[in-house]
Amino acid sequence: MKKRLLLTIPTLLGTESIVANEVRNLGYETTEVVDGRVTFEGDAEAICLANINLRCAERIMIKMGEFKATNFEMLFEGIKAIEWEEYIGKDCAFPVKGHSLKSALHSIPDCQSIIKKAVVSRLGEKYGISWFEETGPLYPIQFAIMKDVVTVYIDTTGDNLYKRGYREKGVVAPMRETLAYAMIDISRWQGDRPFMDPFCGSGTLPIEAAMYAMNIAPGMNRGFVAEKWKGQMDSRLWKDCREEARENIMTDAEPIIFASDILPQAVETAKLNAKNAGVLDKIRFSVCDMKDAVPFEDKGVIICNPPYGERLMDENTVKQLYRDMGRKFSQFPNAKKYILTSYEEFEKYYGREADKKRKLYNGMLKCYVYQYFKNI
Repeated sequence: MKKRLLLTIPTLLGTESIVANEVRNLGYETTEVVDGRVTFEGDAEAICLANINLRCAERIMIKMGEFKATNFEMLFEGIKAIEWEEYIGKDCAFPVKGHSLKSALHSIPDCQSIIKKAVVSRLGEKYGISWFEETGPLYPIQFAIMKDVVTVYIDTTGDNLYKRGYREKGVVAPMRETLAYAMIDISRWQGDRPFMDPFCGSGTLPIEAAMYAMNIAPGMNRGFVAEKWKGQMDSRLWKDCREEARENIMTDAEPIIFASDILPQAVETAKLNAKNAGVLDKIRFSVCDMKDAVPFEDKGVIICNPPYGERLMDENTVKQLYRDMGRKFSQFPNAKKYILTSYEEFEKYYGREADKKRKLYNGMLKCYVYQYFKNI
């Protein structure tokens, strides 16, 4: 796979600029940055590097084609015109899934069926066969239909990129790893100042912070569907990219990371996940009520995702928690605070309007990162 490809990265809404910067830091130029999606040109090596190294991306997909379709005949012909045989062999598996918004073709099962039939028709003609066993390597086909424009991809990732591989088990409503990194990026924390998460849960934020400070590539220890592709992906590429990632780890980094939770079982889970991630010795875990957190005098950051109504608590408890946060966090005069919540009246109960707010989506749930840069 030496030719240039259009590679598309789905993102959580609100994180597009973060992902675009990550792509540029890998040495590639973006060609499109729109809501929920970043596109760039690359080759087989780019697929490896992006899957292994990007911290905020959801997955890496090869863009196969784009066309308008307002009926099933147009959908069938548009899909059949694409050169699927460049990737999918006689024995390959190619499941189809996707979504449709604001389009005439709105039935997902029907669209899946038509797309599958069109790909089978194309490959059947090319290979001279009528039945595909689909027992070989996996080539997941994804489609998106937006305002009657159909875009189709082949997924190179498999399990979503937020699944780093270190989480053995979580607590109720765990934070997605890609969202955790987005908050770290927004804070501009570089590992050189104290970091605190007083609601660490299963440890996602402090673990992502430690991995970032040590330059541990998030996908280094997990697999991807494209690794098993025959012909298009050289297995040595994956090996070389992983070896490069291991060589780039900063083992001597000594970030100051405090992580605590009021629930002992949550802290034990966080420790186990940190151990799996190889960063247990970089995080100072403790069982502690947020109200009892010991302030640090140095300039640093508090980054947290406290419980809110949709997650763990009734509304009155949430309001009291936010009041307590406002009082406690004021005891950290030199720390900048970054607080993620979907609770619309957070500022009212915290006691201060944020210096800055940034909208992010935790899946489909709209949240804000409330940012406080100085005490008043």
